[in-house]
Amino acid sequence: MPGKSKAVESGNGLRDVVAELGRELGLIAEIEVSVGRRIWGAKRNIDVVLKHPETRISLGIECKYQSSKGSVEEKIPATIDDIRAWPIRGIVVYTGEGFSSNMESYLLSTGMVVGYEDLENWLELYFGL
Repeated sequence: MPGKSKAVESGNGLRDVVAELGRELGLIAEIEVSVGRRIWGAKRNIDVVLKHPETRISLGIECKYQSSKGSVEEKIPATIDDIRAWPIRGIVVYTGEGFSSNMESYLLSTGMVVGYEDLENWLELYFGL
């Protein structure tokens, strides 16, 4: 399966393997796509935008990596709220050993978060591949 054996060691690394996985699936992949501003004025960038070349269906993906306990998992609920302001559908993809089981359960319950290990199948279903 494409992308499954890629080791991820950072947020940018996750962003890059997600974009690569999209390309391996035949999708157009762009990274750091600017989509306006956040409510406090900062520029809003989407980590990865995947687009089906024929149907033009698009999906924005925020990539979150956490190798040890820390604050990344605490920021994801705010990221989910931010995604709701995007002009396209979006999800969060996460990986790393640092996410607590409670946070993982919450994240998955939102319907807007996918573990990296499940991403390929999720994308195949979403884009009809």
